[in-house]
Amino acid sequence: MLTSLKVNQFRCFESLRLALAPGVTIFVGDNAQGKTSILEAACVLLRLQSPRASALGETVKFGHDAFAISGSLQDTELQLRYSEKSGRRLAVDGETQKRSGDFLRASELVVWMANDDLSLIRGYGDGRRRYLDFMAAQLYPAYRPALKTYERALRSRNFLLKRDAAPKWAEIDAYTRLLDEQGAILTRHRHEMIEQLRPYAAEAQKQISGREETLELTYELASGEHRRDNGDADLATELLSRRDEEFRKRQTIAGPHRDDLALNVNGMPAAKFASEGQQRTLALALKLAQSRLFFEKRNRPPLLLVDDVFGELDPGRRNALMSAWPADSQKLITTTHLDWLDDRFAGAEVVTVNEGKVAVRETP
Repeated sequence: MLTSLKVNQFRCFESLRLALAPGVTIFVGDNAQGKTSILEAACVLLRLQSPRASALGETVKFGHDAFAISGSLQDTELQLRYSEKSGRRLAVDGETQKRSGDFLRASELVVWMANDDLSLIRGYGDGRRRYLDFMAAQLYPAYRPALKTYERALRSRNFLLKRDAAPKWAEIDAYTRLLDEQGAILTRHRHEMIEQLRPYAAEAQKQISGREETLELTYELASGEHRRDNGDADLATELLSRRDEEFRKRQTIAGPHRDDLALNVNGMPAAKFASEGQQRTLALALKLAQSRLFFEKRNRPPLLLVDDVFGELDPGRRNALMSAWPADSQKLITTTHLDWLDDRFAGAEVVTVNEGKVAVRETP
């Protein structure tokens, strides 16, 4: 549980100090006042990545070159400092952490839910891959290092494919081996995770929709048909067999960076045939399934960061969501209005956010 949050020079905030309640905290205010940035700061501190930016440097307050975020998890103090010059510095209880894995082991599980989660269903595969990566990095210690190594190797390999009129395959193949080794770790964990996620997602879809809708999740592998004896994709052999195609396109054409998560409702692709209400339900179901899987695998509820979701839901889905989410999870919620608030939020702390300033008020 996150009991306090301190922010300096992050997004719109010059300085922010918050004490957080164990249950539900609702941040209310107009758009562009800083509500979402509070949730983003919590996510950046706890998971070392932003759900809204591709790089930490994008979150530094305009006119500055660094930010600092710290917070307390009951008896543990986490500190993150980022500078455009020196990069990232991490500390747990005042002790510097050289490896992000050591820092994250002292941190908390996080589920991010937002109104734009519809892009998980309607959007391109990169959004669904980010969903899988964010989840898998919290479940499997080896996943995050493998992903970082894979991404660096991919950038280098694509650079070499574009650099020369006649690609130097000996150099390129050095990175092919890295993609093959690290990609096997990614796909193995993704497969396992989706198998475990599938029943939770199907159950959540029925709960939120109130109907007997069937939800199917299928991992679509983009590493070709070549397999090793243990069943892992043989990406190196696949890329070798498609060398002429890579020469024409000048990019790495197979691997986990092209995998996707297929989503079918009642046997049909959700992006094409599901109604907007079904798609919105599916987006919520995926995030609820994530929270349930976290609880099952780690035996503790995750922190739920819920950004501007309730105002967009009809009463039926809103009620179903509140009934289905983990009761013991701490929840930080943003909204532009409180028209949807009812007795089930009795005891919630309401915080007004206006132009980067916060004020606690009583629950209506």
